Amino acid sequence: MKISEYVETLAQEGELLADTAERAGTEAPVPTCPGWRVADLVRHTGAVHRWAAGYVRDAAVEPGPFPDAPELVGAELLAWYREGHEALVRTLTDAPADVQCWTFLPTAAPSPLAFWARRQAHETAVHRMDAEAALGVVYAPVAPEFAEDGVDELLTGFHARPRSRMRTQEPRVMRVRAADTGAVWTVHLSPEPPRTVSGDTGDPADCEVIGTASWLYAALWNRLPLMGPGVTGDESLARQWVEAAGIG
Repeated sequence: MKISEYVETLAQEGELLADTAERAGTEAPVPTCPGWRVADLVRHTGAVHRWAAGYVRDAAVEPGPFPDAPELVGAELLAWYREGHEALVRTLTDAPADVQCWTFLPTAAPSPLAFWARRQAHETAVHRMDAEAALGVVYAPVAPEFAEDGVDELLTGFHARPRSRMRTQEPRVMRVRAADTGAVWTVHLSPEPPRTVSGDTGDPADCEVIGTASWLYAALWNRLPLMGPGVTGDESLARQWVEAAGIG
């Protein structure tokens, strides 16, 4: 996907998150984030937006502290969130294509700007789902290409890091297939961090997860139940994913 497409998606998802949070009310519980209320969700996402924008805006090449979110509530909190979201969109839109700044995932990106545009689009889309869960409505659809990209970021980026808790005592293989886009990922599990290879490597899979890219996106981020007809083979690996693969 192009940087401009990520930024456009970020703009749309961020607006939808704010509108949904406003409808749900900032005191509503968020079922997909146990212990959180909508106010916590909005504070977190608003702080992430400011954190990300700072690296790009200031061309900061070293990691810095995560900003504190104000203890605002109701309309004032939503206004604070919208201000930070709009500033992030402007920053990514106006930044020079060759800006150099810190990034944090091992997955390859064409540039730091592409990294942050991609990461914030997915960050916001997943938390938009959380706001919808709080409101009790069906998730708004995610475009297949964007969903496929998000699954790739999750598997090859987040779960390639040492902090991933998705480990197995013996080598195992989990294969993930997007039925609508044709994308395939082969996830090699072991006592080490998962190693994901794009495509069907031919290795026998102990467990296979198949579904539309949009369903995989929500299910692998634990926003929809993963278990079901889309899982074949050793279902214990899918259950382990649900229990251990959450991103803090």
